[in-house]
Amino acid sequence: MAELATIARPYAEALYKASAGDLAAVSAWLDELAAVAGNAQLLQFADSPVVTSAQVFDLVTGVAKSVLGDHAKNFLRLVIENGRLGALPEIASQFRALKNAQSGSSDAVVYSAFPIDQAGLADVAATLEKRFARKLNVSVELQPELIGGIRVVVGDEVLDTSVKARLEQMKVALTA
Repeated sequence: MAELATIARPYAEALYKASAGDLAAVSAWLDELAAVAGNAQLLQFADSPVVTSAQVFDLVTGVAKSVLGDHAKNFLRLVIENGRLGALPEIASQFRALKNAQSGSSDAVVYSAFPIDQAGLADVAATLEKRFARKLNVSVELQPELIGGIRVVVGDEVLDTSVKARLEQMKVALTA
């Protein structure tokens, strides 16, 4: 994994420097391309010796939901021609880290057993920002196995108030 991070770093830094004026838009299309490039079948197709880089480029741009601008297309061509399509998710991750460092914020993933409406998410985000003492970019992922409550991951910090975690704590206490 460290090798992939080492490969991705120069791409993320160069893209960050080149797009200093419009980080939000670049982050949006980069995240979309990273999601597409995370597909194992696409990577297998791209690694085939009979497939050209133009065919891979056409496939990726065809699968992308949004219309990619020239900046995005040029970056994608560069990544494909250098054989680094598999590093695209890591490039996006490192780009997001650079963007967050500049804005003084962090990404937070809230895992919930049930969907959270916008008002509830705003309340949770405000509480979490006070708890972690920084601005958070909150996203929600459903995990029904939590049974109830939420589990929050901010960087390497985890706040777990789920029913599943409490049951695990009770199990440990009872078997000790």
